[in-house]
Formats: sequence, C-alpha cells, structure tokens
Amino acid sequence: MSSDKVSPEGTPYEKNASRSIVKVCRTIHQHNQEPLSDVDMQKLLAVAEDYRTVKNYVYARFGGISGLPKLYPGYTIQNEMTKSGLREKLGMPSVYFYLAIFEALGDLKNQWIQVKDRVLKAVGQNKNFTSEDAHYLRYVLKVNNCFEAILNYTPIELTKGYESQYQELASLVNCHKLDNYLRRQVRKYQRKLRAEQAEGFSIAERAYRYGDHGIYLSTKESRKRVFVPLTDNNQYTRQLYIKLHREKNGLEILVPIDVRVRRHEDYENQVGISFGIFTMLTTDKGCTYGNLLGEYVIRQTEWIQKENRSYQKNRQDNPGRKRYTEQKRKMDERLHTYINEELNRFLREEKPKVIYLPKLPTSNQGGKSREYNRTASMWQRGYIRRRLLQKCVQQSVEVVEVFGKDISRGCSQCGEMGTGKDGVFLCSACGLKLDRKVNAARNVKSRGEALK
Repeated sequence: MSSDKVSPEGTPYEKNASRSIVKVCRTIHQHNQEPLSDVDMQKLLAVAEDYRTVKNYVYARFGGISGLPKLYPGYTIQNEMTKSGLREKLGMPSVYFYLAIFEALGDLKNQWIQVKDRVLKAVGQNKNFTSEDAHYLRYVLKVNNCFEAILNYTPIELTKGYESQYQELASLVNCHKLDNYLRRQVRKYQRKLRAEQAEGFSIAERAYRYGDHGIYLSTKESRKRVFVPLTDNNQYTRQLYIKLHREKNGLEILVPIDVRVRRHEDYENQVGISFGIFTMLTTDKGCTYGNLLGEYVIRQTEWIQKENRSYQKNRQDNPGRKRYTEQKRKMDERLHTYINEELNRFLREEKPKVIYLPKLPTSNQGGKSREYNRTASMWQRGYIRRRLLQKCVQQSVEVVEVFGKDISRGCSQCGEMGTGKDGVFLCSACGLKLDRKVNAARNVKSRGEALK
C-alpha cells in the first residue's frame, strides 16, 4: 500500500519565479457559426489530407527502431523531410508541412516513452531477474545512447562517466541474455503509428487572421484564404488546431491558453472519495455527486444497442453511419457536460484542500449480468478522473492517490474484512452497517492520511 501525489498527464505548468504565479494550460473551443460551403470545406479537407500524408510518411520512415537515433533533437528528420521532395509533390504550404512533421515527431517520442514504461514495468514484475539484472536493464532504458545501440546491434558509445558506469554494471550480468530480452520486449510493445483519417491540422499564427467576426484560414492556394464565421469574437495569437467535421461542413478550433491557478483560502477540508458506475462520486461523509450518471450511461448503452441491431439488420440498404455518429457525439457531449457540472459542484460544496482518491483498477471483462457488463463498458471513469485532476490543478487542490488491496472490503471502523449486499457494507466483527461507497471513501481517506 502506497500513495502518490498525481497531476493530469498532458497538463504543463508554467511558473513565474519573480511573482510566484503558477499557470496551467487549458483548451478553449471555438465553433463555426454557419456551415461552410462545399467548396471551402473541400479546400480545408485537402490541407488535412496532406497533413495526414506527411505524418504517415514520418511514421513509416522514422517510426521503427532504426529511426530512434534520429528522433532527438529531430533536426536530422526535419532536414531529411525537406530534401525528400514530398512538400513539392503535394504542393503543400511550408507552414503546414513542418507542423505536420513536428506533430508526428511528438507522437513518435510519446510512443517510445510508453514503450520504455511498459518494458520497465515488465522488468519489475519479472521474478527471474536478480537485482543486478534489473539494475542493468533500468540503466539501459534510462541512457538513450545505450538503449538505441542495443536495439540496433551497434557498438555502444558513451561519454567517459557513463562508460565507466555501464562497464561496471555489465561485468555483473549476462549482457547478451539481457539485451536480447530487451529487444524482445520492445518488439512486443512497439507499434507502427498511422493516421487513418484526415481529421484536422495545426495552424501557425502566420497562416490565419481573425477579423469580420470570424477567422481567415490559409489553404493550398497561394494568397487565398477560407473565411469561417465564428460564434464568438475572441481572438488569439498562438498555434491553433483546426478539427474538421466533414459530415456537417463545420469545424472546431482548439486554442491552448495558460490560465492562472486559483487559490481559495476557505478550501481547508480533507475529503476521501470513491467512484461508482451509477453514482459518480461518494465522499467519506456520505455526500454524493453525479447521481444521474447511471441513468445517462444506461440510456446511452440501450440506444447504442438498438442502433447496432438496426444497422446490422438493414446494412445492405443503409450502410451509412452519419446520423449515428452525430447522435452519439451529442450524447457524449451531454454526458460530459453533466460530469463537469457535478465535479464543479463537488469542489464548490466540499471546499477540499486535499482529496484522497483510490487508484482505479483495470477494467475487468465479464462479471455480473450481460446488461451490467454493457453498462460498465460505457463507464466514463477515465474521463471523470482526468477532469477531476485537471480541475484540482486549476483550483490549487492537492490530490493524493491511494493504492491498496481490498479497499472496498475492509471495515472503516475496525479494519476487519466484511461483506457487501445490495450496496450495503456489513462487518460481522464490529457490527458496522454502512453504504458500501461511503465505507470505501472512509478507507481511502484514512489510508491516505496515514501515509502523508
């Protein structure tokens, strides 16, 4: 049992040392006010298709093990792409061409980080390794030059300090055996990336201009921009992402902005919480938030089942899924709006200084009834957790994630194992009878406080 202070992945922090101002990045969404013409939509889709082509080219050419030494700092790949002639062949503006390259490079780097993390986890779980074996593999995963050389069967060239460390570790283990293990694990977890659909593209400041209650976007045609009227008059000067909705000739502009972290003097409470499928959050004091989550999820699950049966039955006569996709998007948006409103209410009413939450287990396949399993598969637990962490960062609320076995089965009063029936926890040792989620939330809080 342990605890970790966590922050949402992909949430960069910015701190001004002179003023002690902490900022967090959030995304603002802008939308088109009216549908684009078919001609203008095709122009933007052409940019998106070229953008996808460039990314797939980078994935295919540099996404393998042989391309790993070129990823950092990335200038080699940029120069090779410039000489490839792909931009001229596509007739693509340089502003989009290089943004596509940089985005693909970021994707490849993130993938390698994930591969290393998974290999590192596998090393820690392998009971056949000695402590020296595990130390050697962790060292190799940490030192990029060493990692790249082993994967590519090339001589390991390190600086003097790293060279002596490597030689000392290598003298204690069977390098040939461990290096082959590392290569097998990388082959197991590494996947070729591919952008399947032309969904959108990034755009730099010099390729767009706000004005006339909208935005002008550069296309593949020189000096000709597409004008998109927007639902708001906000203007930004930074790199944007244009997400296209071809089914309704629309678009969405994603704007990353830095917002100042809020500090609340009256947020002083210590709150333990537990997550649920039908009730989103339950606190250690028995307060509940998101009581309608189950209704939303069940309604959406039943609708998806009905639509899938209808689609399979009439597939030959009606192969399209545009209406289904649009309706599902609207249902997801309504559900996410409800989740965010309830999370805001939770923070506003509980006024937490510290939140203790359980580490969510891996989703299990199977379980109870077929209907329950379908509902569980639609549970928005990952989205709920990400949004909660993001909001806690913005409100200066500390989050402590508690790891522990049987956290929902232990009695929060005496610590003995109990049983649960119809949502009620029962302890035969001390006689405690309590809502299961409240009991779990109290265990989360007590374990978290004990480990701080």
